[in-house]
Amino acid sequence: MSESAESVELIKLPVSQLTLGMFVSAIDKNDKGQLAIANAGQIKHKDAILKLAKSGIKFVWVDAERSAEHCGLKKKATNDSQTDNRKAPVSRDKQQAQAKVMLTEAKDLIRKVLSETFEGKAIEVAPFEALADTMIESVMLDADALKCMSALRSKDAYLLEHSVNVAFLLVTFGKYLQLDRDMLRQMAVGGILHDIGKIKVDNKVLHKPGKLTPEEFEHMKLHQVYALEIMNETTGLSQISKDICLMHHEKLDGRGYPRGLKGDEIPRHGRMSCIVDIFDALTATRCYKEAMSPAAAFKILLSLTPFHLDQQLVYEFIRCIGVYPVGSLVELSDGRIGIVWASKDRDALHPIVKCFYSLKVKRYTDVAMVDLLKSELYIERGVSPSSLDIDPTPFY
Repeated sequence: MSESAESVELIKLPVSQLTLGMFVSAIDKNDKGQLAIANAGQIKHKDAILKLAKSGIKFVWVDAERSAEHCGLKKKATNDSQTDNRKAPVSRDKQQAQAKVMLTEAKDLIRKVLSETFEGKAIEVAPFEALADTMIESVMLDADALKCMSALRSKDAYLLEHSVNVAFLLVTFGKYLQLDRDMLRQMAVGGILHDIGKIKVDNKVLHKPGKLTPEEFEHMKLHQVYALEIMNETTGLSQISKDICLMHHEKLDGRGYPRGLKGDEIPRHGRMSCIVDIFDALTATRCYKEAMSPAAAFKILLSLTPFHLDQQLVYEFIRCIGVYPVGSLVELSDGRIGIVWASKDRDALHPIVKCFYSLKVKRYTDVAMVDLLKSELYIERGVSPSSLDIDPTPFY
Protein backbone atom coordinates (compact mmCIF):
# COMPACT_ATOMS: atom_id res chain seq x y z
CA MET A 1 0.00 0.00 0.00
CA SER A 2 1.51 3.36 -0.99
CA GLU A 3 2.26 6.14 1.47
CA SER A 4 0.02 8.55 -0.45
CA ALA A 5 -2.87 6.13 -0.20
CA GLU A 6 -2.38 5.64 3.53
CA SER A 7 -2.56 9.35 4.24
CA VAL A 8 -6.09 9.80 2.90
CA GLU A 9 -9.51 8.53 3.85
CA LEU A 10 -10.18 6.20 0.90
CA ILE A 11 -7.82 3.43 -0.22
CA LYS A 12 -8.07 1.54 -3.51
CA LEU A 13 -7.62 -2.20 -2.92
CA PRO A 14 -7.84 -5.32 -5.12
CA VAL A 15 -10.81 -7.49 -4.18
CA SER A 16 -8.32 -10.27 -3.39
CA GLN A 17 -6.96 -8.18 -0.47
CA LEU A 18 -10.34 -7.56 1.17
CA THR A 19 -10.86 -8.94 4.66
CA LEU A 20 -13.74 -9.05 7.11
CA GLY A 21 -14.24 -5.73 8.89
CA MET A 22 -13.17 -3.50 6.03
CA PHE A 23 -15.61 -0.73 5.11
CA VAL A 24 -16.19 -0.57 1.35
CA SER A 25 -17.23 2.94 0.27
CA ALA A 26 -17.38 2.33 -3.47
CA ILE A 27 -16.93 -0.37 -6.10
CA ASP A 28 -14.60 0.45 -8.99
CA LYS A 29 -16.16 -0.73 -12.25
CA ASN A 30 -12.76 -0.42 -13.86
CA ASP A 31 -13.89 -1.71 -17.21
CA LYS A 32 -16.15 1.33 -17.55
CA GLY A 33 -14.26 3.88 -15.47
CA GLN A 34 -17.23 4.28 -13.15
CA LEU A 35 -17.96 3.92 -9.45
CA ALA A 36 -20.90 2.24 -7.79
CA ILE A 37 -21.77 3.24 -4.22
CA ALA A 38 -25.16 1.59 -3.75
CA ASN A 39 -23.69 -1.38 -1.82
CA ALA A 40 -21.39 0.57 0.49
CA GLY A 41 -20.88 -0.91 3.95
CA GLN A 42 -18.70 -3.02 6.21
CA ILE A 43 -17.80 -6.53 5.07
CA LYS A 44 -19.27 -8.92 7.63
CA HIS A 45 -19.28 -12.19 5.66
CA LYS A 46 -16.83 -13.82 3.24
CA ASP A 47 -19.74 -14.36 0.87
CA ALA A 48 -19.72 -10.61 0.15
CA ILE A 49 -16.10 -10.82 -1.05
CA LEU A 50 -16.85 -13.87 -3.20
CA LYS A 51 -19.84 -12.11 -4.71
CA LEU A 52 -17.68 -9.16 -5.73
CA ALA A 53 -15.11 -11.45 -7.34
CA LYS A 54 -17.76 -13.42 -9.21
CA SER A 55 -19.24 -10.16 -10.49
CA GLY A 56 -15.96 -9.33 -12.16
CA ILE A 57 -15.10 -6.48 -9.80
CA LYS A 58 -11.31 -6.13 -9.51
CA PHE A 59 -10.95 -3.09 -7.23
CA VAL A 60 -12.88 -1.38 -4.44
CA TRP A 61 -12.41 1.80 -2.39
CA VAL A 62 -12.06 1.18 1.35
CA ASP A 63 -12.57 3.76 4.10
CA ALA A 64 -9.72 3.19 6.57
CA GLU A 65 -11.29 5.20 9.39
CA ARG A 66 -14.54 3.25 9.26
CA SER A 67 -12.85 -0.15 8.97
CA ALA A 68 -12.25 -2.37 12.01
CA GLU A 69 -8.95 -1.94 13.90
CA HIS A 70 -7.80 -5.51 13.14
CA CYS A 71 -7.74 -4.75 9.40
CA GLY A 72 -4.49 -2.81 9.91
CA LEU A 73 -5.49 0.10 7.68
CA LYS A 74 -5.24 2.88 10.25
CA LYS A 75 -1.88 4.55 10.73
CA LYS A 76 -0.15 3.91 14.04
CA ALA A 77 1.75 6.85 15.48
CA THR A 78 5.27 5.63 16.37
CA ASN A 79 6.81 9.05 16.90
CA ASP A 80 5.89 12.72 17.29
CA SER A 81 6.30 13.40 13.58
CA GLN A 82 3.72 10.80 12.62
CA THR A 83 1.33 12.07 15.29
CA ASP A 84 1.59 15.60 13.92
CA ASN A 85 0.89 14.37 10.40
CA ARG A 86 -2.33 12.71 11.55
CA LYS A 87 -3.82 15.69 13.37
CA ALA A 88 -5.03 17.63 10.33
CA PRO A 89 -7.01 14.85 8.59
CA VAL A 90 -8.54 13.59 11.87
CA SER A 91 -9.58 17.13 12.79
CA ARG A 92 -11.02 17.62 9.32
CA ASP A 93 -12.95 14.36 9.58
CA LYS A 94 -14.53 15.51 12.83
CA GLN A 95 -15.34 18.92 11.39
CA GLN A 96 -16.96 17.36 8.33
CA ALA A 97 -18.95 14.98 10.49
CA GLN A 98 -20.18 17.95 12.55
CA ALA A 99 -20.93 19.93 9.38
CA LYS A 100 -22.90 17.00 7.97
CA VAL A 101 -24.97 16.74 11.15
CA MET A 102 -25.61 20.49 11.15
CA LEU A 103 -26.70 20.53 7.51
CA THR A 104 -28.98 17.52 8.06
CA GLU A 105 -30.58 19.19 11.09
CA ALA A 106 -30.98 22.40 9.11
CA LYS A 107 -32.77 20.64 6.26
CA ASP A 108 -34.97 18.73 8.72
CA LEU A 109 -35.93 22.01 10.42
CA ILE A 110 -36.73 23.70 7.12
CA ARG A 111 -38.74 20.68 5.96
CA LYS A 112 -40.75 20.79 9.22
CA VAL A 113 -41.39 24.53 8.94
CA LEU A 114 -42.40 24.28 5.29
CA SER A 115 -44.93 21.63 6.21
CA GLU A 116 -46.29 23.66 9.13
CA THR A 117 -46.41 26.85 7.05
CA PHE A 118 -48.36 25.01 4.38
CA GLU A 119 -50.85 24.07 7.08
CA GLY A 120 -51.14 27.72 8.12
CA LYS A 121 -49.07 27.61 11.32
CA ALA A 122 -46.94 30.61 12.31
CA ILE A 123 -43.14 30.37 12.13
CA GLU A 124 -41.17 30.24 15.39
CA VAL A 125 -37.97 32.25 14.98
CA ALA A 126 -35.98 30.85 17.94
CA PRO A 127 -35.00 27.49 16.32
CA PHE A 128 -33.67 29.34 13.28
CA GLU A 129 -31.63 31.70 15.45
CA ALA A 130 -30.09 28.68 17.20
CA LEU A 131 -29.30 27.12 13.82
CA ALA A 132 -27.81 30.42 12.65
CA ASP A 133 -25.53 30.53 15.72
CA THR A 134 -24.30 26.99 15.01
CA MET A 135 -23.64 27.92 11.40
CA ILE A 136 -21.71 31.05 12.43
CA GLU A 137 -19.58 28.99 14.84
CA SER A 138 -18.70 26.57 12.03
CA VAL A 139 -17.71 29.39 9.70
CA MET A 140 -15.67 31.15 12.39
CA LEU A 141 -13.81 27.95 13.29
CA ASP A 142 -13.00 26.75 9.79
CA ALA A 143 -15.40 26.99 6.88
CA ASP A 144 -13.65 24.42 4.64
CA ALA A 145 -15.42 21.37 6.09
CA LEU A 146 -18.82 23.05 5.82
CA LYS A 147 -18.06 24.15 2.24
CA CYS A 148 -17.26 20.58 1.21
CA MET A 149 -20.42 19.19 2.77
CA SER A 150 -22.61 21.91 1.25
CA ALA A 151 -21.11 21.13 -2.18
CA LEU A 152 -22.89 17.76 -2.12
CA ARG A 153 -26.15 18.57 -3.86
CA SER A 154 -29.25 16.64 -4.89
CA LYS A 155 -31.60 18.01 -7.51
CA ASP A 156 -34.50 16.39 -5.64
CA ALA A 157 -33.83 18.40 -2.46
CA TYR A 158 -33.08 21.73 -4.11
CA LEU A 159 -35.40 23.93 -2.03
CA LEU A 160 -33.99 22.62 1.27
CA GLU A 161 -30.34 22.71 0.23
CA HIS A 162 -30.64 26.08 -1.50
CA SER A 163 -32.10 27.65 1.65
CA VAL A 164 -29.28 26.30 3.83
CA ASN A 165 -26.57 27.23 1.33
CA VAL A 166 -27.84 30.78 0.87
CA ALA A 167 -27.68 31.23 4.65
CA PHE A 168 -24.18 29.74 4.80
CA LEU A 169 -22.95 31.90 1.92
CA LEU A 170 -24.42 35.02 3.52
CA VAL A 171 -22.59 34.26 6.77
CA THR A 172 -19.34 33.59 4.88
CA PHE A 173 -19.74 36.77 2.81
CA GLY A 174 -20.73 38.82 5.87
CA LYS A 175 -17.74 37.58 7.84
CA TYR A 176 -15.48 38.55 4.93
CA LEU A 177 -16.98 42.06 5.00
CA GLN A 178 -16.36 42.15 8.79
CA LEU A 179 -20.02 42.47 9.75
CA ASP A 180 -20.78 41.92 13.43
CA ARG A 181 -22.10 38.65 14.79
CA ASP A 182 -25.64 39.90 15.42
CA MET A 183 -25.86 41.05 11.80
CA LEU A 184 -24.61 37.65 10.62
CA ARG A 185 -27.29 35.92 12.71
CA GLN A 186 -30.08 38.05 11.27
CA MET A 187 -28.81 37.52 7.73
CA ALA A 188 -28.56 33.77 8.26
CA VAL A 189 -32.15 33.55 9.51
CA GLY A 190 -33.30 35.54 6.50
CA GLY A 191 -31.32 33.25 4.19
CA ILE A 192 -32.85 30.11 5.67
CA LEU A 193 -36.35 31.54 5.20
CA HIS A 194 -35.77 33.41 1.93
CA ASP A 195 -37.78 30.99 -0.23
CA ILE A 196 -40.51 30.21 2.30
CA GLY A 197 -43.18 31.61 -0.05
CA LYS A 198 -42.54 28.82 -2.56
CA ILE A 199 -44.50 26.46 -0.34
CA LYS A 200 -47.66 28.04 -1.79
CA VAL A 201 -46.53 27.90 -5.45
CA ASP A 202 -48.12 25.26 -7.68
CA ASN A 203 -45.82 22.21 -7.66
CA LYS A 204 -46.19 21.77 -11.42
CA VAL A 205 -44.67 25.22 -11.89
CA LEU A 206 -42.15 24.93 -9.08
CA HIS A 207 -40.70 21.65 -10.38
CA LYS A 208 -41.27 22.11 -14.11
CA PRO A 209 -38.34 20.48 -16.01
CA GLY A 210 -38.08 23.27 -18.57
CA LYS A 211 -38.41 26.98 -19.22
CA LEU A 212 -41.46 28.62 -17.67
CA THR A 213 -44.08 30.29 -19.86
CA PRO A 214 -44.72 34.01 -19.17
CA GLU A 215 -47.86 33.05 -17.28
CA GLU A 216 -46.01 30.42 -15.22
CA PHE A 217 -43.24 32.90 -14.42
CA GLU A 218 -45.79 35.41 -13.15
CA HIS A 219 -47.20 32.68 -10.93
CA MET A 220 -43.68 31.83 -9.69
CA LYS A 221 -43.08 35.48 -8.80
CA LEU A 222 -46.04 35.27 -6.43
CA HIS A 223 -43.82 33.38 -3.98
CA GLN A 224 -42.57 36.77 -2.84
CA VAL A 225 -46.13 37.96 -2.25
CA TYR A 226 -46.79 34.80 -0.24
CA ALA A 227 -43.51 35.38 1.64
CA LEU A 228 -44.64 38.89 2.60
CA GLU A 229 -47.86 37.45 4.05
CA ILE A 230 -45.89 34.84 6.01
CA MET A 231 -43.38 37.44 7.27
CA ASN A 232 -46.21 39.66 8.53
CA GLU A 233 -47.57 36.77 10.59
CA THR A 234 -44.16 35.91 12.08
CA THR A 235 -43.33 37.48 15.44
CA GLY A 236 -39.75 38.15 16.51
CA LEU A 237 -38.32 38.30 12.99
CA SER A 238 -35.94 41.25 12.52
CA GLN A 239 -36.23 43.73 9.65
CA ILE A 240 -32.89 42.58 8.28
CA SER A 241 -34.11 38.96 8.13
CA LYS A 242 -37.25 40.16 6.36
CA ASP A 243 -35.17 42.21 3.91
CA ILE A 244 -33.07 39.17 2.99
CA CYS A 245 -36.26 37.23 2.33
CA LEU A 246 -38.07 39.96 0.41
CA MET A 247 -35.26 41.61 -1.56
CA HIS A 248 -33.32 38.77 -3.19
CA HIS A 249 -35.21 39.27 -6.49
CA GLU A 250 -34.95 43.07 -6.56
CA LYS A 251 -32.71 44.80 -9.14
CA LEU A 252 -30.75 48.03 -8.89
CA ASP A 253 -32.48 49.41 -12.00
CA GLY A 254 -35.90 48.92 -10.41
CA ARG A 255 -36.99 46.06 -12.66
CA GLY A 256 -37.01 43.42 -9.93
CA TYR A 257 -39.86 42.17 -7.75
CA PRO A 258 -41.96 42.19 -5.60
CA ARG A 259 -41.67 45.95 -4.94
CA GLY A 260 -39.53 47.20 -7.82
CA LEU A 261 -37.01 48.79 -5.46
CA LYS A 262 -34.31 50.90 -7.08
CA GLY A 263 -30.72 51.90 -6.22
CA ASP A 264 -30.27 52.98 -2.61
CA GLU A 265 -33.71 51.64 -1.72
CA ILE A 266 -31.98 48.25 -1.57
CA PRO A 267 -29.63 48.16 1.48
CA ARG A 268 -26.29 46.38 1.35
CA HIS A 269 -27.56 43.19 2.98
CA GLY A 270 -30.41 43.10 0.44
CA ARG A 271 -27.91 43.46 -2.41
CA MET A 272 -25.82 40.66 -0.90
CA SER A 273 -28.84 38.37 -0.87
CA CYS A 274 -29.37 38.96 -4.61
CA ILE A 275 -25.80 37.91 -5.41
CA VAL A 276 -25.77 34.88 -3.13
CA ASP A 277 -29.17 33.60 -4.32
CA ILE A 278 -28.17 33.71 -8.00
CA PHE A 279 -24.74 32.16 -7.40
CA ASP A 280 -26.12 29.19 -5.47
CA ALA A 281 -28.90 28.62 -8.01
CA LEU A 282 -26.39 28.60 -10.88
CA THR A 283 -24.04 26.13 -9.16
CA ALA A 284 -26.83 23.70 -8.20
CA THR A 285 -28.17 20.77 -10.21
CA ARG A 286 -31.85 21.24 -10.96
CA CYS A 287 -34.51 19.10 -12.61
CA TYR A 288 -34.09 21.19 -15.77
CA LYS A 289 -30.34 21.96 -15.78
CA GLU A 290 -26.92 20.69 -14.70
CA ALA A 291 -24.76 22.47 -12.15
CA MET A 292 -22.50 25.23 -13.43
CA SER A 293 -18.87 25.59 -12.30
CA PRO A 294 -18.26 28.50 -9.88
CA ALA A 295 -16.01 30.20 -12.45
CA ALA A 296 -18.82 30.15 -15.03
CA ALA A 297 -21.28 31.42 -12.42
CA PHE A 298 -18.97 34.32 -11.58
CA LYS A 299 -18.99 35.38 -15.23
CA ILE A 300 -22.78 35.52 -15.20
CA LEU A 301 -22.80 37.52 -11.95
CA LEU A 302 -20.43 40.06 -13.51
CA SER A 303 -22.60 40.25 -16.65
CA LEU A 304 -25.52 41.27 -14.43
CA THR A 305 -23.69 44.36 -13.16
CA PRO A 306 -24.29 47.24 -12.75
CA PHE A 307 -28.00 47.26 -13.68
CA HIS A 308 -29.08 44.19 -11.73
CA LEU A 309 -26.35 43.52 -9.17
CA ASP A 310 -24.01 45.79 -7.21
CA GLN A 311 -20.70 45.60 -9.11
CA GLN A 312 -18.43 46.32 -6.14
CA LEU A 313 -20.19 43.70 -4.01
CA VAL A 314 -19.91 41.11 -6.81
CA TYR A 315 -16.15 41.66 -6.93
CA GLU A 316 -16.00 41.36 -3.14
CA PHE A 317 -18.05 38.15 -3.29
CA ILE A 318 -15.70 36.61 -5.85
CA ARG A 319 -12.70 37.50 -3.67
CA CYS A 320 -14.52 36.04 -0.65
CA ILE A 321 -15.49 32.72 -2.25
CA GLY A 322 -12.35 32.37 -4.36
CA VAL A 323 -12.05 31.53 -8.02
CA TYR A 324 -11.84 27.85 -7.05
CA PRO A 325 -14.03 27.46 -3.92
CA VAL A 326 -13.53 24.63 -1.46
CA GLY A 327 -15.74 21.73 -2.51
CA SER A 328 -15.57 22.56 -6.23
CA LEU A 329 -13.97 20.33 -8.86
CA VAL A 330 -10.83 21.33 -10.77
CA GLU A 331 -8.55 19.86 -13.41
CA LEU A 332 -4.83 20.01 -12.65
CA SER A 333 -2.12 20.53 -15.27
CA ASP A 334 -1.33 16.78 -15.32
CA GLY A 335 -4.90 15.90 -16.29
CA ARG A 336 -6.06 14.75 -12.87
CA ILE A 337 -9.44 15.77 -11.47
CA GLY A 338 -9.79 16.66 -7.81
CA ILE A 339 -11.84 18.39 -5.16
CA VAL A 340 -10.55 21.70 -3.81
CA TRP A 341 -10.06 20.49 -0.26
CA ALA A 342 -8.55 23.32 1.79
CA SER A 343 -7.93 27.00 1.21
CA LYS A 344 -7.56 28.52 4.66
CA ASP A 345 -4.60 30.93 4.85
CA ARG A 346 -3.84 30.37 1.16
CA ASP A 347 -4.16 32.38 -2.01
CA ALA A 348 -6.92 31.42 -4.45
CA LEU A 349 -4.63 29.63 -6.93
CA HIS A 350 -2.81 27.36 -4.46
CA PRO A 351 -5.29 25.29 -2.41
CA ILE A 352 -4.87 21.67 -1.39
CA VAL A 353 -6.59 19.46 -3.98
CA LYS A 354 -7.84 15.93 -3.34
CA CYS A 355 -7.23 14.11 -6.64
CA PHE A 356 -9.12 10.93 -7.51
CA TYR A 357 -9.59 10.68 -11.29
CA SER A 358 -7.43 10.98 -14.43
CA LEU A 359 -8.80 12.44 -17.64
CA LYS A 360 -5.85 11.01 -19.56
CA VAL A 361 -6.66 7.37 -18.81
CA LYS A 362 -10.38 7.90 -18.03
CA ARG A 363 -10.06 6.02 -14.74
CA TYR A 364 -10.30 6.60 -11.02
CA THR A 365 -6.81 6.76 -9.51
CA ASP A 366 -5.22 6.38 -6.10
CA VAL A 367 -6.48 9.25 -3.98
CA ALA A 368 -3.76 11.82 -3.38
CA MET A 369 -3.65 15.19 -1.61
CA VAL A 370 -1.78 17.68 -3.78
CA ASP A 371 -0.54 20.85 -2.06
CA LEU A 372 -0.20 23.37 -4.87
CA LEU A 373 2.06 25.54 -2.71
CA LYS A 374 4.61 22.72 -2.78
CA SER A 375 3.95 21.33 -6.27
CA GLU A 376 4.87 22.36 -9.80
CA LEU A 377 1.34 21.44 -10.81
CA TYR A 378 -1.30 24.14 -11.22
CA ILE A 379 -5.06 24.39 -11.75
CA GLU A 380 -5.92 24.21 -15.43
CA ARG A 381 -9.61 25.01 -15.02
CA GLY A 382 -12.68 24.62 -12.87
CA VAL A 383 -15.07 21.90 -14.00
CA SER A 384 -18.63 20.79 -13.30
CA PRO A 385 -19.41 17.13 -12.45
CA SER A 386 -21.86 16.84 -15.35
CA SER A 387 -19.16 17.70 -17.91
CA LEU A 388 -17.04 14.76 -16.74
CA ASP A 389 -19.69 12.05 -16.37
CA ILE A 390 -18.17 10.89 -13.07
CA ASP A 391 -19.46 10.74 -9.51
CA PRO A 392 -17.20 12.55 -7.01
CA THR A 393 -19.54 11.88 -4.07
CA PRO A 394 -17.50 9.08 -2.38
CA PHE A 395 -14.47 11.33 -2.16
CA TYR A 396 -16.05 14.18 -0.16
